[in-house]
Amino acid sequence: MRLLALETATRRLSVALWLDGQVQERDLDSTTGGSEWLLPTARALMADAGVALTDLDGLAFGRGPGAFTGLRLAAGCVQGLAFGLDLPVIGISSLEALAEASGESKVYACLDARMHEVYVAAYLDGIEVIPPTVVAPAMAPVPLGDGWVGCGDAFAVYPSDLPRFERTRPSLLPTAVAVARLAAARWSNASRLSAGDAIPTYVRNRVALTTAERVARGGVR
Repeated sequence: MRLLALETATRRLSVALWLDGQVQERDLDSTTGGSEWLLPTARALMADAGVALTDLDGLAFGRGPGAFTGLRLAAGCVQGLAFGLDLPVIGISSLEALAEASGESKVYACLDARMHEVYVAAYLDGIEVIPPTVVAPAMAPVPLGDGWVGCGDAFAVYPSDLPRFERTRPSLLPTAVAVARLAAARWSNASRLSAGDAIPTYVRNRVALTTAERVARGGVR
């Protein structure tokens, strides 16, 4: 099976090519979008592997939650390719991809959502035990039991506000390799989508606070 995977929910943009269990990836740390980087890099990655777009069996993308612009970038690219090539798509939660990238068994995945909020989910051996949600750091839900590892950049942004764990990995972000691995594992079930259904999962439906909300949180007008 040959899958092209994209993950752009955070500042770490990445593309991965899954070839029957072997995977190659390229990434970029960017705070300026990355729309001019994503598809050319995907094409270069495929060219290096000797794989044409018409050789692909499907596409996968990190569907979010994450940065609104980044989520639309991956979804838009995947939709365009899927329509043009008549390929199925699998969308993977970016928080689940973060948990998969960690290699840990008990993962508290937490990404900075800006606006003094965080995206949170928890996974036990790959099983979702806290579904993705967006909350203020101090209100983040806490999973039962010990041994959880806090993963994601929110632990660098809000170290004193989030739940405390014995171990945290604040530099870890979701990857296209993790997206590809999860998508490949689900290829035989009903997770495949048509191009038109390959849409982001935002979790939050606003991108900015009102002036009153900023002032209430100690900001300025």
